[in-house]
This record gives sequence, structure tokens and C-alpha cells, in this order.
Amino acid sequence: MNQPSKSELTVQDNMVVSMNYVLKVDDEIIDRSELKKPLQFIQGIGEIITGLENALYGMRIGEEKEVIVSPEDGYGMEDEEAYADIPVAEFPEDFPLEEGVSVLLRDDEGEEQEAYIIEIIDEVVHLNLNHPLAGKELFFKVSVEDLRMASEEELHHGHVHHN
Repeated sequence: MNQPSKSELTVQDNMVVSMNYVLKVDDEIIDRSELKKPLQFIQGIGEIITGLENALYGMRIGEEKEVIVSPEDGYGMEDEEAYADIPVAEFPEDFPLEEGVSVLLRDDEGEEQEAYIIEIIDEVVHLNLNHPLAGKELFFKVSVEDLRMASEEELHHGHVHHN
């Protein structure tokens, strides 16, 4: 069986995709890959948000695309109950208690969840447990830089192994 040439490859499940991207929210660039070092992930196993992953299928090396991802296919809708209040006294003395700082919380089962400080009022830290991009429409400009089949080891481990 002949292996397809690089130019014939398209983004499919279980392929390692090397992709450059620019992410905008409300016309503001909030994230971008470095042009020298593309983002690498295994397609089809949920390493990236669903809306972007679905839009990549069939793309070829060198192809560019603009993708709009709805909140439902991105980081979800904002959960109005995903907030918490924690007394300032429960934080270490040297912790930077400032608006926007991320905090790693651990629940009773030991599961970790990231939260963000919204404000501090009357010795109480108000936290938002939603992802910072929850409820946002995401605008991506992507380009596929390289494609290859993932190795059995990469598929077993669920992530790309870098040389």
C-alpha cells in the first residue's frame, strides 16, 4: 500500500496536526501561536475545542481558514452559579490577591479547578469558576503547517511526543 505524499494528506482523526493560529474575541487578539513553533495536537481526541477541531477536517498542509466558534462549541456558556466566595484569611500571606489572578481550587474529592479573582470586598475574595472564554464567540485564523499520522505510543498516551 502506497503512503500518500505530504501534499495529499488532509486533516483526519489520529493525525498529528501542526497549526498556526490567531484567536480574536471582540476584534481583540487574545492568543496566537508563535510562527516559529506551531501548536501540535492529535486530531479527533478532544485536545482542542470541538468547534475548531471540527472545522479542521479535510484541510491540507499550507491551507488557511477563518473559523467562528460559538460558545457551545468552544468553552461553553457562562454558568451563573459557578462563583465562590472565600475569606482572605484562607489564602497564603504571600498570595497575590488581585483582580484577574488565577487560583487553583481543590474540591473534597481532590479534583482541581481553576478560578479567577473577580474582586475582593470586606476580606472576602469573590471567584469566578467559569473559563475566562466561557460565553464568548471565538474567531480563529488558522493555517495547517504540517500533518503526519500519530504513532501508536502517542495515541496510547493521548498527546503528541516532541522530538
